[in-house]
Amino acid sequence: MAEAVFHAPKRKRRVYENYESPFPIPFGQNCGPKKEFKIFHAEMINNNVIVRNAEDIELLYSKGYFGKGILSRSRPNFTISEPKLVAKWKDMKTNMPIITSKKYQRNIEWARKLMQRHGQDESTVHRILEDYTKPLEHPCLQRNKEVPFHDELNSEIVSKMEAAADRRKLSVMNRDSGESDDVEDPSKQADCLQEGSEPFPLTADSLDKHVLEVTAPLPQVRCGKQDVLLPQCGPQDSSQRAGLISARETGPHDEYVLVEEVVCDLSEREDASNGELATKERLICRRNPYRIFEYLQLSLEEAFFLVYALGCLSIYYEKEPLTIVKLWKVFSTVQPTFRTTYIAYHYFRSKGWVPKVGLKYGTDLLLYRKGPPFYHASYSVIIELVNDHFEGPLRRPFSWKSLATLSRVSVNVSKELMLCYLIKPSTMTDKEMESPECMKKIKVQEVILSRWVSSRERSDQDEL
Repeated sequence: MAEAVFHAPKRKRRVYENYESPFPIPFGQNCGPKKEFKIFHAEMINNNVIVRNAEDIELLYSKGYFGKGILSRSRPNFTISEPKLVAKWKDMKTNMPIITSKKYQRNIEWARKLMQRHGQDESTVHRILEDYTKPLEHPCLQRNKEVPFHDELNSEIVSKMEAAADRRKLSVMNRDSGESDDVEDPSKQADCLQEGSEPFPLTADSLDKHVLEVTAPLPQVRCGKQDVLLPQCGPQDSSQRAGLISARETGPHDEYVLVEEVVCDLSEREDASNGELATKERLICRRNPYRIFEYLQLSLEEAFFLVYALGCLSIYYEKEPLTIVKLWKVFSTVQPTFRTTYIAYHYFRSKGWVPKVGLKYGTDLLLYRKGPPFYHASYSVIIELVNDHFEGPLRRPFSWKSLATLSRVSVNVSKELMLCYLIKPSTMTDKEMESPECMKKIKVQEVILSRWVSSRERSDQDEL
């Protein structure tokens, strides 16, 4: 067996960000008595580990590239804005989402069906949505009350209104990225979301008192697992006219949107020759009645590494924190191969690599230098747990044909295929494997698999 030759990682041509830190904790020169050690918060929902806090999401991803956005390809930065409209209205220089009138009507339809499912009658739903989606001529937002808002939507004014939202680009996201403008049933989408991530339209606390005269808080009623604000039965005053579903975590980014609508140009009314009014496309500010929040989803290996190795994450299940031993058992139950994959994950993370799931290339892990934004993955890793004699039940028993196929796939995507053998002592029992302390007794051997090319070997021999 020849010694493997190290090949430098292939850097990406376009890099749009700076490398901050390999881990979301203070260490090295950044570690000091004044440096706060932050404990992140995550929840176990439907066998997935979810991070909801926007600040935690940003730190976990930017420092170590842990997890992925549930609505994004990797970094949680999905937006509901239409790219064509953003380019069309680029002179506006605004950070507010810009959407089409058709998409806005679809959001209203989703909100209407969702409220009807919670017991609202048609007239109440119609009145609520009609008041909530009125054009905002003077939206006196609490965070910027002194800013007037005119029909022309001055770009400078809009930028000031959304200055706070610019710091958090991933807190509030829409499930549909705009690939289809057809109205769909929201009940089907709600079933696909994680618990707690169901869209809660129309935040009651954010109602503009210039649009709705709210004089008293709405009664809060428990409805299933979510907090739902529903109007009480009987006579209702103006404080109870909004039967609104409250979001757990409100954010300014998508609460207000700019809708491109065709309106009549009053200045050209007299110039209309044939009696038809001249129309003009304008951006009109409205509240978004149907918002979906994007969260960060951690793989089980990433979550356990943050808890066990770094000690900077607390995972809760039904508001109860889970201990390290409990997490080890729960994750092993949810994912039978968790122990094997985590040991390899821990090993490569400790050596400075950023491991990611290698499912798209038919392997267990992909190893990145620094992170996916900077380099292409260098290795595709297959993990096997064996004893001292390299014996044991294999997770993926290969034939020569399947191994050659996987090797060719790796080569075609400019990656090297690595076989990672986790060697445990023959005397180690299953009882010892029920604790993460078993990793102290396990050795790791890496084998790089390369395809033998006869013509290349002959030329090498001739040179010798």
